[in-house]
Amino acid sequence: MARDQLVTAAGIARLAGVGRAAVSNWRRRHPHFPRPVGGSRASPSFSLVEVEKWLREQGKLVELPLVERVWHRLEADPRGVAAALLAAGEALRDHTDDGPAAVSEAAGCPGLGELGAEGPAAAFELLAGRHLDANSRQHTRTPEPVAALMAALAGEPLSVLDPACGAGDLLAAAAAGGRAPALHGTDSDAVLARLADLRLALRDPEGAAIRTADALRTDPGTEPPVEAVLCHPPFNQRHWGHRDLVHDPRWEYGVPARTDSELAWVQHALARLRPGGTAVLLMPPAAASRRTGRRIRAALLRRGALRAVVALPSGSAPPHHLPLHLWVLRRPAADPPPDPRLLLVDAASQGEWGGVTEQALAAWRAFNSRGTAAEQPEVWRVLPVLQLLDDDVDLVPARHLARGPVGDSASLAAVRGEFDAAARNALRLAPAPGARGADTPPPAATVGELLRTGALAMLPAGAEPAAGDVAVPLHPSGGGAPAYVVDGAHAEAEDVTEPGAWAVLRVDPQVLDAWFVAGSLGSSANTRLASGHGARTRLDVRRLRVPRMSLAEQQRFGAELRRLAEFRRAVHRAGALGLRFAQGVCDGLVDGSLQPRRDPQAEPPAEGWA
Repeated sequence: MARDQLVTAAGIARLAGVGRAAVSNWRRRHPHFPRPVGGSRASPSFSLVEVEKWLREQGKLVELPLVERVWHRLEADPRGVAAALLAAGEALRDHTDDGPAAVSEAAGCPGLGELGAEGPAAAFELLAGRHLDANSRQHTRTPEPVAALMAALAGEPLSVLDPACGAGDLLAAAAAGGRAPALHGTDSDAVLARLADLRLALRDPEGAAIRTADALRTDPGTEPPVEAVLCHPPFNQRHWGHRDLVHDPRWEYGVPARTDSELAWVQHALARLRPGGTAVLLMPPAAASRRTGRRIRAALLRRGALRAVVALPSGSAPPHHLPLHLWVLRRPAADPPPDPRLLLVDAASQGEWGGVTEQALAAWRAFNSRGTAAEQPEVWRVLPVLQLLDDDVDLVPARHLARGPVGDSASLAAVRGEFDAAARNALRLAPAPGARGADTPPPAATVGELLRTGALAMLPAGAEPAAGDVAVPLHPSGGGAPAYVVDGAHAEAEDVTEPGAWAVLRVDPQVLDAWFVAGSLGSSANTRLASGHGARTRLDVRRLRVPRMSLAEQQRFGAELRRLAEFRRAVHRAGALGLRFAQGVCDGLVDGSLQPRRDPQAEPPAEGWA
């Protein structure tokens, strides 16, 4: 790595904790400000060493946490962040035993050795996660809870392949929990393949066999079969090789249409399995119902290759606006089963991720061991394949599950009672408007400024929150969950550990009130910063603003904001019950299990409908 690292004006602003306009002012007002040594007139580059020296002399260099300083060094590398990150990973892998100084010297990155002193794998995970989060549009990750569920569905195989491994999230999940399978991975992106190789090697000295290749365009005939395949394939590919691979022997179940790249990945996964091996793929919901794929779906069902379809809640993995599916497949023996069956699970209705995992694994383990599973209405069902082989071969779980008892009169009366109680509770908690305040808003500080002063600290992605931390959604949407204070009493805390979904801020209670911070971050003025970004864009938490007030004033406002948060939760619960009640009445009227009231203006009787 070149020792003369460069930094842009934006990088200088981050080092000093100011805006780019301040850097422009320094360049104009201070004749001794370092001169550009590269870049262009519109976007000049400066020597990082000279800039840090000048900032330190002027008292403008903010003392950043060690991980931030190392990250800035990687950003300033003239070969780019990706190359610097890979060099850092190689140094942590090869020189940790030589001491921190040797690691930093090998990578050409001061501070890297100290960062990795207590754990090189954890240090590299922090840096790699920072890089992947910053490039989320180019690099799609599989969140850790989803990866763990996929690995659990695959059982305990001796060998695992991910043919589109990306940064290695699924392979890492396959090796977690004391399991030690032989790991194999392929990815067409050379940087991601190398990144996955380093991540796995730092966790386990034996690492994994990762290679750079386009798996669909590579003949798998020379590769040994594996016991399990885990795959989060790229969705909606249009140039996956459809024309060149028309006669490929992998298409045992039919030639995929150009728009059905996901079904090509399904058949590739089956081709790489030994007989009886299991494949678990994360799939878009359209793959279960798209007309062009119905013949392949029918063939997978007839041969007994497709064993289960599990619908996940929206937001489980990118793209966050879709309720993705898990397909569990098994490479069949020579003779198809006489009575093939399919397990359909709709885990999308489970509020917490722990419930999703519990329901999916309970249904699959029962079905996998006995070939059937006792039906649980609205959650899972086992169907004979013959019932699914119609003109559409639609495998969306919710369309085949039995409706629960909510449509009967007594159940609806119970839901109505719950709704009435929840609505009364929401009205009880509704805050009264306060007295008129100042016409002009108070001065505010950004989260970035509070982080630099130590009033706030940001936890690493995936870290376990503690009571009193403030959780901020990174993909906010209209009506979505606002920032809130973690107290262990609410379901949202289950989601906070999902990488890429939340930022967790730790508050210094001597300076800030946690409820005041959470309420401020959820204000309209802050949520407008995320408007129009779309579901895939990550909110920049550092730009959000918190009003400047004394701690006593914060606590006074915070108490009211806490009551407002309780009111918001009560409204959400009442709304959910009201929608459930309305849907139950609708379903009952349509299927004939309920009759309209004789007098539409009258209140329904307590015992239900006639």
